[in-house]
Amino acid sequence: MRTLPLTHRVYAWLSLLGVWGLFVTSAHADEGMWTMNNLPVDRIAQKYGFKPDQAWIDKVQLGSARLAQGCSASFVSPNGLVMTNHHCAHACIEQLSQKGQDLVANGFYAPSATAEKKCPALEVNQLVTITDVTETMRKALTGKTGAAFSDAKKAEQAKLTKACATSDDLRCEVVELYHGGRYNLYQYKRYQDVRLVFAPELAIAFFGGDPDNFNFPRYDLDVAFVRIYANDKPASTPNYFPFSAAGAQENELTFVSGNPGHTSREYSVAELLFERRVRLPRRLFGLSEMRGQLTEFARRGAEQKRVSKTHLFYVENSFKGLKGREMALLSPKLIPEKRAAEKVLRQKLASDKRPGFSKAYESIDKALEVYSNIYDSYELFEKGRAFEGDLFGIARTLLRAAEELPKPNETRLKEYTDAALPQLRQTVLSPAPIYDDLAILELTFGLTKLREHLGFDDPRVRAILGKKAPATLAAELVRGTKLKNLAVRKQLLEGGKAAVDAFKDPLLELARTIDSDARAVRKRYEEEVDGPLTQAHEAIATVRFETHGTSLYPDATFTLRLSYGAVRGWTENGKPVAPFTTMGGAFDRHTGEDPFALPQRWLTAKPRLALDTRMNFATTNDIIGGNSGSPVINKHAQIVGLVFDGNIHSLGGDYFFDEKVNRTVAVHSSAIVEALQKIYAAERIAQELRGGSAVGAAAP
Repeated sequence: MRTLPLTHRVYAWLSLLGVWGLFVTSAHADEGMWTMNNLPVDRIAQKYGFKPDQAWIDKVQLGSARLAQGCSASFVSPNGLVMTNHHCAHACIEQLSQKGQDLVANGFYAPSATAEKKCPALEVNQLVTITDVTETMRKALTGKTGAAFSDAKKAEQAKLTKACATSDDLRCEVVELYHGGRYNLYQYKRYQDVRLVFAPELAIAFFGGDPDNFNFPRYDLDVAFVRIYANDKPASTPNYFPFSAAGAQENELTFVSGNPGHTSREYSVAELLFERRVRLPRRLFGLSEMRGQLTEFARRGAEQKRVSKTHLFYVENSFKGLKGREMALLSPKLIPEKRAAEKVLRQKLASDKRPGFSKAYESIDKALEVYSNIYDSYELFEKGRAFEGDLFGIARTLLRAAEELPKPNETRLKEYTDAALPQLRQTVLSPAPIYDDLAILELTFGLTKLREHLGFDDPRVRAILGKKAPATLAAELVRGTKLKNLAVRKQLLEGGKAAVDAFKDPLLELARTIDSDARAVRKRYEEEVDGPLTQAHEAIATVRFETHGTSLYPDATFTLRLSYGAVRGWTENGKPVAPFTTMGGAFDRHTGEDPFALPQRWLTAKPRLALDTRMNFATTNDIIGGNSGSPVINKHAQIVGLVFDGNIHSLGGDYFFDEKVNRTVAVHSSAIVEALQKIYAAERIAQELRGGSAVGAAAP
């Protein structure tokens, strides 16, 4: 989901929210990001007159897809064609660009299968099975606390994922639902040969830029098509969503099947206050400063603008999303009302005699106190915010792989277990280009923040910087490293510890210098923060289940969820907002100046277009970041749209949902087909969406 800076309207909106709208799921509200094995089918039937059966649910699950790098998608033909957002494929499009050939600015279309270009680091996942492993996990964790709990959790998850991922074509994850109240094992079919098929110009994919972002009406063609391959041929995908002939209609029942990344609707008051006091301010300051650095870098020239465009896009997106969350938390009503809703749970837990239950909230407080004390060190060293850019990540991965892979699978760091190795290899061995000047800027920024947060006299800072300025050290590291060479990385990854230990490289030395500190703070986080929080939430979730059963949906976990709703506008300042825009409206909005400048292809094609074709639309579906690229389908499991955003009222969606004003924003399926046929002459793709078999055909 894209985001937009808050305006005065947000304050007015937040002030109108009440406790029932915030924290109680009404049987009549379209609230919820439901797991595929716990859909509220009776509730859907009661409100909309359609009850999904198991065959329908299975079809939707297998027709949905996830981009492992952080977005949603769907299969839209039997020949491996995958639809997602342009901004989800943005990194691939940029990586396939080169000096003099800017595919982000100019768009891309492969007129034949042989012209489809392989994305350097994109992975598509298809959810195959969900298995409840709650009892297995609890058996392994019962009676354990601290380090024993952390080690047992890591070992059992590694054991389960290893048994599940019987080949590199499978990806398995143990998912904590209800923050540890339930554990499910998700098995995915993994596709790492992913090729770009079509992407429009950025000017229309992000038409309106920041002024329109997180607003409605909208006029974006935020779509991209990629194709998954198996054995160098288009993969067979018999479970797919055909395009609806009519597309979305007003008041029509709609489903969004996607992978929402994270919500905090189950968080305790203490955790929300930690977000407001510590996490969000730190991240917002950092992102704001990085945005300024990248903006200045882009002004140095056309090539600098091209190579930094993707990073700047994601920095701005992250900043706006987190800003929306911060402003929701600063609402004068949210925390008091959340505290009132929490009071009932506290009372029930206080008298509960089961181990750990009565002190659950006290455990959360204690864990957050530890987290506050180690937050900067954990973020800077273990999460790598002091070492911005891809190069340090590659160096650390090579160093840790050499250390971790000889260990038993159950004792390794999570990202080095057997189940995680295919993605690790894809990341380290990606042929995506690395640009020295941009890498130096990023690393300089990280090292500057390291010194700023920890101070000049911190021994860790001195060990890293010595007497050098951050910019000086960054330039030496980037220009001196051999890790930009793909053959070198491959040699080190395959050579293991002996090869890594013998190889002399300044970035590897930096990774080695900080690794003991990074591992130590990670260990403390896992044992004194993550473990106690998981155990406390398990107790809280148990009491919730005893009261509500499984009628509650869990917080988002970047796993497949289904939300239901309807195509519907809303009332803004006493005036109705219509749920649809048209392609003609995009021309009315065209000024000829960015960000309201339509691509020349669109201006040339205007006489050929049906200008009353629906362009974007709004629905009451409950979504959050990570849902970008999700299909909007009707009850016949047909594509009627493509999610790319939410309206301004969805800014607080991390913490609550208000059906009256919270809206999903999507590209209408009719606009996608109209543009493919009449603007981009992409008949090969349009025919495939209509059910044809034009995979290898050239455009007419």
